[in-house]
Amino acid sequence: MTALQDKEPDDPLHNAERDIVALGIAAAAILLLVATGGAVMPAAVQSLLGSGSAPDKLLVSALLLNIALIIFGWRRYRELTHEIAERRRAEEQARLLAATDPLTQCLNRRSMADASEQLRAWAAQRGEAIAYAMIDLDNFKQINDMYGHSCGDAVLVRVSQRIRELLPRDARLARLGGDEFAFVMPYPVGHTDRIDDLVVRVLASIAAPIETHDVTVELTVSIGLATDYDADASPGPRLDAQTLMHRADMALYHAKKQGRNRHFWFDPGMESEIRFRNQLETGIRRGISQHEFVPYYEQQIDIQTGELVGFEMLARWQSEQLGLVGPDIFIPIAEEMGLITQLSEQLMDRAFADAREWDEGLMLSINISPVQLRDPWFAQRLLKRLVANNFPPQRLEIEITESCLHENIGLVRAMLTSLRNQGVKVSLDDFGTGYASLEQLRDLPFDRIKIDRHFISELREPAGHAQLVDAIIALARGLDLPLTAEGVENEDILGALRSMGKLKAQGYVFGEPESAEQVRQRLAASGKLTGAGRLSGPLPAGCIPPPDLSRAANS
Repeated sequence: MTALQDKEPDDPLHNAERDIVALGIAAAAILLLVATGGAVMPAAVQSLLGSGSAPDKLLVSALLLNIALIIFGWRRYRELTHEIAERRRAEEQARLLAATDPLTQCLNRRSMADASEQLRAWAAQRGEAIAYAMIDLDNFKQINDMYGHSCGDAVLVRVSQRIRELLPRDARLARLGGDEFAFVMPYPVGHTDRIDDLVVRVLASIAAPIETHDVTVELTVSIGLATDYDADASPGPRLDAQTLMHRADMALYHAKKQGRNRHFWFDPGMESEIRFRNQLETGIRRGISQHEFVPYYEQQIDIQTGELVGFEMLARWQSEQLGLVGPDIFIPIAEEMGLITQLSEQLMDRAFADAREWDEGLMLSINISPVQLRDPWFAQRLLKRLVANNFPPQRLEIEITESCLHENIGLVRAMLTSLRNQGVKVSLDDFGTGYASLEQLRDLPFDRIKIDRHFISELREPAGHAQLVDAIIALARGLDLPLTAEGVENEDILGALRSMGKLKAQGYVFGEPESAEQVRQRLAASGKLTGAGRLSGPLPAGCIPPPDLSRAANS
């Protein structure tokens, strides 16, 4: 920047320097006024009284000039003091805006770190411990989606007020961003029960209905806690505010994983869990890019005839580091990461390619995640994959769980209807574990009901859930819906099911899920491969032939 630019009239520093000079000029003018006034005023008075000559005109001009300079200097001095006062107010406002959240007037993330560090040092001097709490509103996005962001903002303000009302005066409350809050407070060493009592009251207070924007909002929160003292009330390693925040965040994650609407203190085991979770996330991303996820297949048998009627595709992860991983480990994580659609479509492509070699009478069943059904273009995406893989939709059955029916029933109905119109079958999976109503069973386009394995497994006991399974079967017959029993693990359960009527069944009694190659060899041995997929010769070792149930059915 040039010297001329440094002296721009708009430069506040330049204005301040100029005003200081003006103040100096005014002070000098006052001194001159005193000097000239002493000479001019007596002569002027004598002239008015007619006893003397008029004062010297030059001195009078100097006097008037001094008066003008004093007025100018005083005005500039007042402007200077006003400008300084305004600047201080602006700086204070800027500091306030930089340190607080404008919506809730809580501290923000940046200032919370400094406030926590200061409070930690102050508590250490008094021999007290520090508790850091992370608070996250459960499913807050639904409030914004349903009622709008203005309603969501009002809820955040009310939540912050309720938390602030319960905190002691020496606590610090912050909104870290979005729907996440935090507070830090000192407490007597060894008395974490006081923090627990406070957190319980926070949970109860926030759970009370909030009236805003002509709607009643009910929500819960999850809370993670961390402290700078060990569980035995001994001082732990020196922890700064960022470490406490990180530990509280891990405890918060654990609280959400355990079902939300609860609180947990940080435990070192949580860190290992988070590290393993991060390892899984990295592995899942790599596994998708390297096509490590593969389909396995579980046989579906007509228990009256013993005939193989199809397979259910089950996802497996053939990880280089972890070996063969089951879906209960990676599916929930892939859903949270937003990768379930990409993973599922990869598996579908491989399953369609495998099933093209099977006998045309064999069905392929595929589980659909609730996350996938939130996509309004799911039906079109699935039909596009069927066309791309040249797989007939009449041989495909998709399975959805009851939880899918409670998020957007209108959207789900439209998508299922679109798929059924193209020939795809739709099955309600894990029936009995959710809250599907009779109206939904009647109105939604289902082709089959699958009885959850929990009910089927208890048929092995003499006083098991036979009556409940009978009721489900009677309901399905009344609605003219075929049934499949899951989790058939032994001959006792199979015998009990056979006496209940015509059913399909799947489970370990028919063999464990098999890889694509094992299924291919099984079908080749039984003559159920088409075209070039056929093999001749005995069934390879490791492949268990399906049991001959026709003899038992006819006996």
